[in-house]
Amino acid sequence: MTEYDYWKIFPRMPRKVTIGDITIRDGFQHLEKFISTRAKIFYLEELIFAGCRDIEVTNLGNPYLMPQFSDAEELLAHLRSDRFKKRCERKGINYDEITLTAITIREPSVDRAIRLKEKGVGPDRVLMMVSTEEEHHFANSGCTLPVYWQEAERSIKKCREAGIKMCGTVSTIWGSPIGGATDMKDAVEFTKRWLEIGAHDIEHADHDGSASAPDVYRYFSMILDEIPNPDLHLAHFHETKRMASASVLAALQAGIQRFEATLGGLGGQPANFLDDCPVKGTGEYYYDDPRYVGLVCLEDTLVQIDEMGIEHGYDVDRILWLGRQLERTVGKRLRSEAAINGRTLTEGHMKFARPGLSRLKEKMGEASDQKLPKDWGETAVLPEHCRP
Repeated sequence: MTEYDYWKIFPRMPRKVTIGDITIRDGFQHLEKFISTRAKIFYLEELIFAGCRDIEVTNLGNPYLMPQFSDAEELLAHLRSDRFKKRCERKGINYDEITLTAITIREPSVDRAIRLKEKGVGPDRVLMMVSTEEEHHFANSGCTLPVYWQEAERSIKKCREAGIKMCGTVSTIWGSPIGGATDMKDAVEFTKRWLEIGAHDIEHADHDGSASAPDVYRYFSMILDEIPNPDLHLAHFHETKRMASASVLAALQAGIQRFEATLGGLGGQPANFLDDCPVKGTGEYYYDDPRYVGLVCLEDTLVQIDEMGIEHGYDVDRILWLGRQLERTVGKRLRSEAAINGRTLTEGHMKFARPGLSRLKEKMGEASDQKLPKDWGETAVLPEHCRP
């Protein structure tokens, strides 16, 4: 007989997950509109109050290239303030459980993070990134892979001395928007290299929506066979073909316990235009139509995981409300369907019921819970050609 217990079919699948939010960094970086510092602070606070404990705050790269993050230090300083800590305390949140991450793709950004740490407002964790496909890596970093690996090794040593964790990201695992197909074995080796030089954890990234569910399952199974501690691994999926939720499910089935997402599915390359002015960003966009760029939606991912009975620590309804507010902030309809349609409610939506059913059943002489004609058998008898 077929096994129906999902957790027996996929014995590595977790009962509890951690979902980090990266809206304020990855989500906002692709917007061609500056999001006010006040709004960023609002969403950072509300996401934490709604249950987020791993949150990307900002990008510490050159604000000339990415002016969306010209307020990076102000955001970090706010989250380090006594006022915010007291607000967390009043809401029963253990401030020490919150991890603040800032992106530091190059060594000068790492140095900036360390200076901020010395001032008492720095991040707990920073992130550097390699792509297994070198053209994509060069577009993001401006240098070759061998040079970057040496830079990352130096940066990790500096971070360790400063008390900052380093996340090493591996990108183009399932394909590159520039170079095309890639080999997943390269990403497994790059993961080992990050850990060899001292990275605290690894973000496994599909930065352009290339992943398919079978390959996501294969890859994360390969990773956990080689490096079985699930705390070391974080799944990051972009959405360009409406397949990211399938990738999330496949990663769960493989045993991945850590994910990240953005409200509304925002995200993508750093913008090359902001408000009324062209900016450098990371150059030309990879896609002709920016509507088809972004990450997996936090709202939809939470609903999916919540309805699977997997523990996640969020107030789902509060997140759905936040998603609707973000549409007003951004000024357009975003990707989340759950933010609009809500969750599947066990009590249903009786406001949509048509009047008269109970009277009709009484008139027909039917019991209120009767679903079949009285003279039918208790169970169906299948025709012989349909039987197992």
